[in-house]
Amino acid sequence: THFLHEVFHGAGVWIARAGLLVCFTAHLWFTILLTKENKSARKKYSHQATVQAPKSSLIMIWSGLTILAFIIFHLLHFTVKAGTDYASFMQVMPDGSERHDAWKMVIVGFSHPLVVIFYLIAMTLLCSHLSHGVASIFQTLGLRTKKTAGPITLLSKAYAVVIYLGFISIPLAILLFGFGCEACK
Repeated sequence: THFLHEVFHGAGVWIARAGLLVCFTAHLWFTILLTKENKSARKKYSHQATVQAPKSSLIMIWSGLTILAFIIFHLLHFTVKAGTDYASFMQVMPDGSERHDAWKMVIVGFSHPLVVIFYLIAMTLLCSHLSHGVASIFQTLGLRTKKTAGPITLLSKAYAVVIYLGFISIPLAILLFGFGCEACK
């Protein structure tokens, strides 16, 4: 918990938050530019045929918006601390000072089935979003050819699944198996 305390306080967290905000804004900006460029580069079709388009590419806007909603929820839940009495999450240290018990907050948060369900939905869409995004990086850089398409698709899906499994393991362990719940008693 000392590490988490240091992460949630001081200049480091604000530098990280500013960096994430810059990355998010750049991602959004370049997504809009690329979408406009793609639409102007191709003619209008009388029938939209998406036979070759992967499903993840067809839901990018919806997965992106759901991930945005998740980020807002996450910030409200864990940073702004809205919706729960977080005064009970203060921990008295041996020197008498108090600090926020982030571990307890995570355990209590993921003990609610609706929170975990929303988290799982958001992570599933993040997995789809990442899979398409990673594959698209190679396409944008001109590295995707007929020969490399298969391995690139496999690599992008494997990367997304590893991220997905890592992110869902903690909420599922807490909700289904009571992992860490002894800390909240």
